[in-house]
Amino acid sequence: MAVEQKADKVIDLKGMPCPMPVVRISQEIMTVNVGQVVEAITTDPGSLADFPAWAVSTGQEILRTDQFTVMGKEAGPLLANPVRVDFGMA
Repeated sequence: MAVEQKADKVIDLKGMPCPMPVVRISQEIMTVNVGQVVEAITTDPGSLADFPAWAVSTGQEILRTDQFTVMGKEAGPLLANPVRVDFGMA
């Protein structure tokens, strides 16, 4: 049974178009310590591909991606991407 890690920092990126979610996670990741978890919440469908590519290129780890269908004002899927900070990026 996998142990779920609680996010040390949650950033709300809802409504931001590509490439802003990746730009913001790149900035925010620098504000936490190695080993901490940052959770990014976004509505940009491109994040499904962009976040894993970003993680590979920067040495970070995507712990999981949760996708929800949101009714109302939100357009597109709501994605939650907890990222563990690895490799001294902070």
